[in-house]
Amino acid sequence: MTFIPESITEEGSTAVLAINVGQPKPLPGQKHEVLSGIVKHPVSAPLFLSFTGMTGDAQADLVHHGGPDKAVCVYDHSRYSSIEQLINRKLEWGAFGENLTVTGCTEEEVRIGDVFELGDAQVQVSQPRQPCFKLGVRYDYKELPVYFQESGHTGFYFRVLQEGEVGPASRFRRIRTDAVCMTILEANRIMHQGKQDVEGIRALLAIPALSDSWRQTLLQRLSKLESN
Repeated sequence: MTFIPESITEEGSTAVLAINVGQPKPLPGQKHEVLSGIVKHPVSAPLFLSFTGMTGDAQADLVHHGGPDKAVCVYDHSRYSSIEQLINRKLEWGAFGENLTVTGCTEEEVRIGDVFELGDAQVQVSQPRQPCFKLGVRYDYKELPVYFQESGHTGFYFRVLQEGEVGPASRFRRIRTDAVCMTILEANRIMHQGKQDVEGIRALLAIPALSDSWRQTLLQRLSKLESN
């Protein structure tokens, strides 16, 4: 793999606006209790980032959320304004349950496998976020997960390569990328709209950094397509 040198990454082009954590709580308006960690709040002091996530943060559904491949959820603040217009309300940091609210990391800019320095830690992009119904429940706008999916503006996950302390003022910069690897936006297209795109699926599967859960889903899909 041919990596783009760190020197091409413009200093200051990425930044952390907020680090957000939260504990599982019942979602309102449900017939049966549904716990979710989607409600997160910014922290003012540094905390420790381990291979499975940040101190003080937790997920309720450990089948679909959390784990080493999804240790940190990231969302670019530039997406907030269009969603504020959609749901007609002002949003606060961590509005979509992300651990990091950032700038300079849109789905067009970030590639699976990109490595970032985050405070004392190093993290790697593992997969796009897959929006679930809890986003719609939180804002009483059931079409919101569909908007995320169709726009491709889902955010993404980091796995942790090196544990360390992180905080709101932490240095945050991309230190490694590969122009051959796929952007988050293109990966979303293949997963959600290009389900018959065999070549696209193969290209996505060829990325070593792709998370295991996405890899298994795509392998099953490819097997069905090739058997028809």
